[in-house]
Amino acid sequence: MTSPLRPLGTSDLRVFPLALGGNVFGWSADEERSFAVLDAYAAAGGNFVDTADVYSEWVEGNEGGESESIIGRWLAARGNRSDIVVATKVGAHSRLKGLSAPTIKAGAEESLRRLGTDHIDLYYTHFDDESVPVEEIVTALDQLVRDGKVRAVAASNISPERLRASLDFAEAEGLARYVALQPEYNLVAREKYEGPLLDTAAATGLAAVPYYGLAAGFLTGKYRPGRTVESVRARGASALAGTARGQAVLAALDEVAEARGAEPATVALAWLASRPTVAAPIASARTVEQVPALVAAAALTLTAEETARLTAASETPEG
Repeated sequence: MTSPLRPLGTSDLRVFPLALGGNVFGWSADEERSFAVLDAYAAAGGNFVDTADVYSEWVEGNEGGESESIIGRWLAARGNRSDIVVATKVGAHSRLKGLSAPTIKAGAEESLRRLGTDHIDLYYTHFDDESVPVEEIVTALDQLVRDGKVRAVAASNISPERLRASLDFAEAEGLARYVALQPEYNLVAREKYEGPLLDTAAATGLAAVPYYGLAAGFLTGKYRPGRTVESVRARGASALAGTARGQAVLAALDEVAEARGAEPATVALAWLASRPTVAAPIASARTVEQVPALVAAAALTLTAEETARLTAASETPEG
């Protein structure tokens, strides 16, 4: 049986084509439920878990790092650290804001402690910090790689110009270069990635690992006009249901999902996984019951006609 794992850009990391988002761990999923979700994902062949030092600082009573700590305890309990590609991020936590060299170093040390590991597989700059020269950022990340604390580095929420400057500096100086990019990208939000960012990624061999792969749950199909859903994300997802684009995309998802005997979420993620440069969309699950529809995307290949139908719907004006 052919392995579903894909190479991640120019790195030596190989990842399942659906990354499990850890933003819900310690937020809408407690530790017991988080362990169950992680178990179900791993049992299905998943090996790529995405988190950040700031998850979930926004919850009353939390201080940030809760997601990393839960993942770290799960890795220790299951004894599977070598099987899991762990991605985390630096720069958004209120105590470690920005991307100065000392902040990057301190952030990595804290993440390593919470994760209970001696290395981070993929380390992202969470939000670019334009007050810091790319030379300082790239050099600090390179030092983490040289020290064996990070295997590969990546960027999220960065402009095409800063991304290109970072790659050019790393290339010129022989330093660790970004291997992946984490943009916001999904069927109802294509504009932020398609264009100069995607072009830069394609030209330089970067892998895209999109966040909001399901548009905060909207693309699961459970948010419809006039329907009330109990969820911490309901407000944003419900707003999309009232737009012309949202309705067009839901109609196309329903059509393809019914024809393929699949869930709308599976179809939405399969479309995203088929886009140029995309290695693995990120999607999160609060419960075990939500996991199968996510991992099923790894095995679903859409036809050219199905892809075209979804793409056309996603180009509907937002109004």
